[in-house]
Amino acid sequence: MPRTTTVDLPGCPPLRALTFDVLGLVKVVEARTKQGGVPKVVERWGEPDSSKCVLAASMNNSQSDPLLAVARRNGAIEVLNPLNGDLCVSILDVSDAGVHPENDATVGLHLFRKPRLGCASRTCTLLTCTTKGNATMRSIEVANSSADSASSGSSRTWNVCASGNILCCEVDGTENYSLFGGKGVEVNLWDLGTCSKIWSAKPPPKNSLGIFTPTWFTSTAFLDNNDHRKFVTGTNNHQVRLYDISAQRKPVISFDFRETPIRAVSQDLDGHTIYIGNGSGDLAAADIRTGKLLGCFLGKCSGSIRSITRHPEHPLLASCGLDGYLRFWDIKTRQPLSAVFLKQHLMDVIFDSNFDDQEESLPATDLLVHEAQDTNEIVINDETGIQRVKRKKAKKGTRIVMDTGVEDQGNFAYAIGKVQREQLHSIFDQLLEREGSRVLFA
Repeated sequence: MPRTTTVDLPGCPPLRALTFDVLGLVKVVEARTKQGGVPKVVERWGEPDSSKCVLAASMNNSQSDPLLAVARRNGAIEVLNPLNGDLCVSILDVSDAGVHPENDATVGLHLFRKPRLGCASRTCTLLTCTTKGNATMRSIEVANSSADSASSGSSRTWNVCASGNILCCEVDGTENYSLFGGKGVEVNLWDLGTCSKIWSAKPPPKNSLGIFTPTWFTSTAFLDNNDHRKFVTGTNNHQVRLYDISAQRKPVISFDFRETPIRAVSQDLDGHTIYIGNGSGDLAAADIRTGKLLGCFLGKCSGSIRSITRHPEHPLLASCGLDGYLRFWDIKTRQPLSAVFLKQHLMDVIFDSNFDDQEESLPATDLLVHEAQDTNEIVINDETGIQRVKRKKAKKGTRIVMDTGVEDQGNFAYAIGKVQREQLHSIFDQLLEREGSRVLFA
């Protein structure tokens, strides 16, 4: 039999990630310092239902009022609270032509960080795009509870393609421009303020054999959050292209990556490094300035990679796909940090940039009461004002800890086994004679 070696992964820094799968479940994965940086599933929102498969997700990462938008296969668009999963708003994305959601599914979704279209502060603005190219920007009033009815404000709808199918949609960092591309649709750039097309790519020429490569874009990403002129795309023909709208309509740089379609593309914070994931589970980093690979991430994924996300603070990368694993990688060494098996096919992953690893500390008095409640104990205030904690049911082993407020802390006595009630009372009397003492059963 072949020899196998277990490799211990180093773990992750403190983080919080939200994953979305084909059964409509939203799972929250957290890694904390006190747990050794091992990510674990702490919450699961929703019930398994294939008709509620999550097709796209977006979060505004607001510190004061964070919101999470989810587009499902049945045409529903839900706005959730990313802290506890409570439903705020739910609407049905139906086109004016009355096309069934299964025939015109939502492929692009973006939740704006700031209100648009002259909306109030309690409204959120969503940009959605369907397979048929129906793009809609709408404002929705966020209800105080899920029982309140959602009211839609102003909305705009336009078509981004005359033929073909839209497969990818991306909004730049300034939230003023958006990219659209797909099968039979050349990637094009739109101004969201005027809802007009400002640039469209030109297909590459035929190769040396006179064969024309059909247009089929699968993913796209902007290189810089403050510059909408440069962006990178991935195609179904395992090709990665760099476009610069200020230079030309054809790709500035183009190179091939392995032999399977590109499924996910993500940019780094430096503005020139990109991360590529394909249909066979290969994940690599490349310098788009030269078109050369910097290296592949070690460790083979057994399924197609569907989402790649760069952490906004820590130098790590998260990837997920059809193998059901959420994997975390070190960007510098390209080594795996940890992996979590989530059972279902994963469609997307989002980092929560407002996650705080430090827990709120309680005052000493409140902490004493809190510990007593956790251990099935009661707190009693005697006539001298001294708080004592007593168990509702005594155990075989009893530990008495005396805290006098001076440097002789740690003086304690163990009474192991069955302690006679008379001896125990005498110990109490001796301890309570000292002013400021506190008796704690542990």
